Amino acid sequence: MANKEMLVSGSAGRKPRIVLVGGSGQVGSILARHFHQQQNDVCVIARTTFSAPWSVVAWNGLQLGDWVKALAASDAVVNLAGRNVDCRYGPRNKTEILESRIRSTKLVGEAIQTLSTPPPVWLNASTATIYRNSTDRPMDEETGELGGTEANVPDSWRFSIEVAKRWEESFFDAKTPQTRKVALRSAMTMSPDRGGVFDALLRLVRFGLGGRFGSGEQYISWIHERDFVRAIEFVIANERISGVVNVAAPNPQPNTEFMRDLRAAWGIRFGLPMPKSMLEIGAVFLRTETELVLKSRRVVPGRLLDDGFRFEFPEWPAAAVELVQRWRKQRTRESWK
Repeated sequence: MANKEMLVSGSAGRKPRIVLVGGSGQVGSILARHFHQQQNDVCVIARTTFSAPWSVVAWNGLQLGDWVKALAASDAVVNLAGRNVDCRYGPRNKTEILESRIRSTKLVGEAIQTLSTPPPVWLNASTATIYRNSTDRPMDEETGELGGTEANVPDSWRFSIEVAKRWEESFFDAKTPQTRKVALRSAMTMSPDRGGVFDALLRLVRFGLGGRFGSGEQYISWIHERDFVRAIEFVIANERISGVVNVAAPNPQPNTEFMRDLRAAWGIRFGLPMPKSMLEIGAVFLRTETELVLKSRRVVPGRLLDDGFRFEFPEWPAAAVELVQRWRKQRTRESWK
């Protein structure tokens, strides 16, 4: 079935209702904009309310409350809640990263259990980082090998995998028999929005630092924002899909090629390589971890492809060109305000 026919549908006489729990971040904003533009009834549940074209409901992420009413009679719930992982993995941050994901997932499950009309589908964020560090072969949902036991990788990388495993366990342990469940093992979502991963990578290119990271052999798994929202919409509408789904473009690239194509999209040829030692020093000053750029994620979307999803941007070079063009247009508009 063509993607354009796989649209979210609501009950007769009303718009489809999409609830985004923890939807105030970059990915949540991308989804909220898309579903709002598609004339859906969008509700974002967040710790801090803010002005938006859609409804925003407050929660504390710790206990049930009035926010549960927002889930009633919804057509889909997408849980994105969890502390940002772009930080140093000290004891406090590690605890908050893990507990924020498990606690919020269990809480959404408890909320769904209280509803007389639970949502037909619940999508829960996960991460492509759950797979082992891989350059030798791609990792799909059926044959992909989960990480955590690889030799010759930093111990800190095992923390991210443990978080992902326990996150998914808490999700699938939730007793919601009337609600289909899908764990989204998402790659990096590329959009021209300020503060996103594409914006950060392009900043390096613009300042001449967009060469390879480390050896450059590690694979980068990614997905264009347009394909990301279409994939989410596809999963919601396709009742055959449950379990884990890799949300990634079908053609991950080694870092060297990935950055080369990004430089070409910007219009420059040279980028200063960044050896591992330099990245380690920079990560300390930027309060982040080098795992985000050095781990090889060679993840492919087996389930999506098998079910007939067609990517608009399956290859990185074309995606990079489109993203650069929109990045430039957005910054030009901002400069005129």
